[in-house]
Amino acid sequence: MNETINTSSTHQAKKKLSFRENFDLPLTITVITLFAFGLLMVYSASWQFARFQGNSEYGTVLRQMGYGLAGIAGAAVLTFIDYHRFRKFIVPGMLVIFVLLFGVLIFGKETEFGAKRGLFAGSIQPSEFAKLMVIVYLSFWLDSKRDSFNQMSFGLIPLTVIVGFTAGLILAQPDVSAAATVVLLGGVLFFNAGGKLRQILMIVGVTAVLGVLVVLVSATASTRLHDYWNGLQNPQQASDHVKWSLEAIINGGVFGVGIGRSTTKFIGLPVAPTDSIFAVIAEETGLIGAFFVLVLYVAFLWRGLTIAYRAKDDLGKWLAAGITLWIAIEAAINTGVLVNLLPFAGNALPLISSGGSNLVTTFAGIGILLGIARQSKLESSTSERTSPHAVVDLRRGDRRRSISRPVRPAGSR
Repeated sequence: MNETINTSSTHQAKKKLSFRENFDLPLTITVITLFAFGLLMVYSASWQFARFQGNSEYGTVLRQMGYGLAGIAGAAVLTFIDYHRFRKFIVPGMLVIFVLLFGVLIFGKETEFGAKRGLFAGSIQPSEFAKLMVIVYLSFWLDSKRDSFNQMSFGLIPLTVIVGFTAGLILAQPDVSAAATVVLLGGVLFFNAGGKLRQILMIVGVTAVLGVLVVLVSATASTRLHDYWNGLQNPQQASDHVKWSLEAIINGGVFGVGIGRSTTKFIGLPVAPTDSIFAVIAEETGLIGAFFVLVLYVAFLWRGLTIAYRAKDDLGKWLAAGITLWIAIEAAINTGVLVNLLPFAGNALPLISSGGSNLVTTFAGIGILLGIARQSKLESSTSERTSPHAVVDLRRGDRRRSISRPVRPAGSR
């Protein structure tokens, strides 16, 4: 009977949503602005290199635009899907990710640095898909284990196995930065779900030990950490990537040298359209342009956490917070690496860096985030909460009930 009433009230609420109201406007504007600005900078960073290789100077940006339009279409579809319906697809989806990651190890083509990162000549990178899938899978898994995930045998150990197996397959490529991101996302979700401090400290300790082992075993990780430490002591002893990035930032000054007039992207800045694109932004638009991009990411973080705060159940909160923090973490790592605040990592700058797998996956996550915001509007009562400046608390504390509040009929008041 209650299901009938709730379904009826939901349908009534759906009729009240206009087309514009189906999309969270602040989040949509922020995302589209980042993507549009990214297209401009991808073209600026890639046209001469493409011409040097005998390709069309518009090839990279047109390909990026195509991936972006496909991602936007996918995000629009996901916006209108109730995120609870994803439950039946999470196990098959995770299995597909495992198959793709195994496929990279078996069929992947080695890059010039000896790594295997993608399938189909590198056009598809499953490690990017794995980041979002881990967030979705763990959110549903934690929701189903809400009464037992603080127990070692039912919570921490299975979660460690899930995250560790995924990260291990990525690390075998090797892709240290993507593997570390997956581990970090797993820890963030466990924290948001209300994991006990003792278990969280245990995760930190185990991760630190594994990190030391990776540095000792992996020449790539060891070199990156060594370059990072040297760069902290003296910027002139940092990696070439960091030194060229710092030169680009210095050249840009406050106002920049102008769009398309960067010089470091031609003479030494590595992979300018992807890993180093923030340095190109800083050189061509100056500190003002770089600050504008950072403000957009902060706006994205604020709006994503606001959507998480307003979600009507724990599953929505964890999904929204996980997706938001994932994209914010990627942005923080990419920008922090270029000024030697963090050891070098190959994380893309979300919505800006050239790359189809990352862009499509990012838009898919944003689509789920928009869907959570839309679902919250559908399930809101007449006294909907409106406190965007409140402190966001996404953890399940003792003061909260272990199950979500039932949705009240629209006409119950």
